[in-house]
Amino acid sequence: MKRITSRFMMLIATAAVLPLIVYGVVSMGRLRQGTETSVREGNLELAEQVASQVKLYIDNNARVLRSVGQEISSTSLAPWQQTRILTNHVLEFREFRELTLLDASGRTLATSRLGGSRAKLPPPGVRSIQGVHVADVFVDDDALPTTDLSLRLSDDQGWLVGRLSLEELWRFVDTVRVGQKGFALVFSADRRLIAHGDPAKKRLVAAAGTDQSSPPAEAGVLEKAPDTAVNYYDFFPDERNGRSLATMARVPELNWTAMVVQPTSEAFAIYQQISTQLIAAIGLSLLVTVVVGWVWARGFITRIFALTAATQAIAEGRLDERVRIGGSDEIHQLGESFNSMADRLVELQEDVRKQERQAMFGRIAAGLVHDLSHPIQNIGNSCKLIVKMFDDHDYRETFKRTVDREMVMIKRVLDDLRNIARPIPLERFPVEINRSVSEAVESMQQHAETAGVTLQVEFAPEPSFIEGDVFALGRVYRNLVLNAIQATAPGGLITVQTELHGDRVSVRIIDTGCGIPADRLTAIFEDFVTTKRRGLGLGLAISRKIVDQLGGRITVTSEVGKGTTFALDFPRTRARPMLVAG
Repeated sequence: MKRITSRFMMLIATAAVLPLIVYGVVSMGRLRQGTETSVREGNLELAEQVASQVKLYIDNNARVLRSVGQEISSTSLAPWQQTRILTNHVLEFREFRELTLLDASGRTLATSRLGGSRAKLPPPGVRSIQGVHVADVFVDDDALPTTDLSLRLSDDQGWLVGRLSLEELWRFVDTVRVGQKGFALVFSADRRLIAHGDPAKKRLVAAAGTDQSSPPAEAGVLEKAPDTAVNYYDFFPDERNGRSLATMARVPELNWTAMVVQPTSEAFAIYQQISTQLIAAIGLSLLVTVVVGWVWARGFITRIFALTAATQAIAEGRLDERVRIGGSDEIHQLGESFNSMADRLVELQEDVRKQERQAMFGRIAAGLVHDLSHPIQNIGNSCKLIVKMFDDHDYRETFKRTVDREMVMIKRVLDDLRNIARPIPLERFPVEINRSVSEAVESMQQHAETAGVTLQVEFAPEPSFIEGDVFALGRVYRNLVLNAIQATAPGGLITVQTELHGDRVSVRIIDTGCGIPADRLTAIFEDFVTTKRRGLGLGLAISRKIVDQLGGRITVTSEVGKGTTFALDFPRTRARPMLVAG
């Protein structure tokens, strides 16, 4: 197969693994959904059975209480006879710890308990089942869940109250098992734990009466369940750092809740096992397909890799990189075209370099001519005059000042060229920002008056210091103010502001000049870039270097026809005695 089309056909054939992957994903999704539905419905059915057993348990004890009530109220009995009947029933029905007859005011008439009754009249609003009121569950002295069943006999006979120990209900819940690790729970209407099928958590039943701040993890599902929901399920994180499935069914007459809990690792074990097998089968099929596809495609994929590596080398600037691809198919033709492109790119880059060097040298030469011609011409004129006026002492002093001044200008131009190529040496000490700005603005007032521009300052209300170099900062301020003066027409306004912003200090130079076009804003801080007709274009580049070296930042905003704002931002520091500089 010499043509790349044929080889790509083989690659398409290897794509047959995609339907297998899709099938596996869909199958696993449906398997998980079916397993979850099956487990949920099975556990929910079990929870409903537990709920029905709880209701049956309370029903049976309610019938016992009604039977005792009928026996007591059927005939007029003496108190000792009533006590005997109540005691006999307590001995016969062990679930009842106490049976007590109360009058309408709650006074004990007869009781089976030695030492006095603890029974009370049922509070208002308590739920009832078959006419028997069921009080809230509490924990008795034996740490067992207990409730009071109350039966109204008649207006003149009062109430029959039976203290029912839920120990048998507790034991029944212990027998409920789902798999190896699943168990059941029962909660009362006030969400208090009545029974817990996990032997390791029996203590939570006793603690429920005293420590409501530490409910079992399963209580979270009960909290999220809607109050009107008869059946509900949810997943929750268990104490084993895993997840468990909780299904619940309510006993509507009592508003109690039966819950069945099973770890998902056990509930979905079949799904996980089948999923593992399915993933292994898909993985094996994928491996076989990849190996076959690799054998088929190796002949041209390696050449594609070679072409990619050469392309990456060109992108990284290694323009001498070339690719060697054998064969006679399209990839070979692509390699030959790539090599031709790389050769042409080298030629074009060399042409661009030459043009850039010529343009750079042209800008530098023009700037040097502009910046040095005037000082050199002044020195030359002064030299001609000094020959004629050498005996004039006053002119000799003027000559010296002129030469010194013009040499300073020449040195500044040369320093700018040198500083643009290396870091500017700076000394750092606390500088009071208002003072340093004031000195720079004062030195530029004469330039502003000559240009017919108003130069004003607005200082921050309190002194603030930055770590800086007085002379370097003054150079930055003067350069920005000079640029503003040159860009502002006579009658314009330049404002220099200092502001405090927490731990930062800012200096803003705002002018009402001509502004800078948006397409040039991003380049004004670059070397040899200027918006003026003459000059080297190093002022803003050097200013940015100084600001960066001092840990600050410089930004600019401008609108053509309205003006420009340069903002300097520095970290604020504290003044240190003997080191403070203006």
